[in-house]
Amino acid sequence: MRTARIGILLFGLALAIFGATREKPLRVLLVTGGHSYDPAFHEIFTEWKDLDITVAPHPSAFREDMRSRYDLLLLYDLADVEDEAKKANLRNFVDAGRGIVALHHAIADNQNWPWWQEDVIGGLYLLKPRDGKPASTYEHDLDMDIQPVAKHPVTAGIDAFRINDEAYKQMWISPRNLVLLRTNHPQSDGPVAWIGPNRQSRVVYIQLGHGPLAYRNPSYRKLVRQAILWAAGRQ
Repeated sequence: MRTARIGILLFGLALAIFGATREKPLRVLLVTGGHSYDPAFHEIFTEWKDLDITVAPHPSAFREDMRSRYDLLLLYDLADVEDEAKKANLRNFVDAGRGIVALHHAIADNQNWPWWQEDVIGGLYLLKPRDGKPASTYEHDLDMDIQPVAKHPVTAGIDAFRINDEAYKQMWISPRNLVLLRTNHPQSDGPVAWIGPNRQSRVVYIQLGHGPLAYRNPSYRKLVRQAILWAAGRQ
């Protein structure tokens, strides 16, 4: 009888430990700065209790080694990381296989860092003409029809939807990306979400997400959540 009781207690303890491990919040570093945005952006995350989010605006972002502290970087910034120590911390995070989700204007980060553009994010919004290419363009307050074009955990359960948002055009987009979502709006390049080309880290870029009408779109919220979970290895 005593042996059976001990066995039950040990089994219960194992379940508790297993449950605690499964429920451990995902540690997310949300990087902002360099571009204004509506505070309603933070409403996206209020109901996601499985995320432990730390906000780090520039220039405080990337000052420390992030590999042991965070599972994922969520970028909603617009900045050039030029300090060599910060660049090393960011590169070490990617090379360690940690996840990255970049949203909207974060496609304009690191204008002079080819590794970041070509091997991580897989794209660049050109802030000024370069190498014979014109500067990229944007247009606010557009109703865009969004179409899934690839089966992937990031887009699971997301059907075609309409969103009022900002479109970008004349960006550089890597042919190595796996495009997840497209629009046929004439003010857009077409691809609006993709998996980046990096082989060490899971990287997702989502071009959508300019203001409150986008933040509160249920399809957009689902897309962002699934991108975070997949990039962090939770899906």
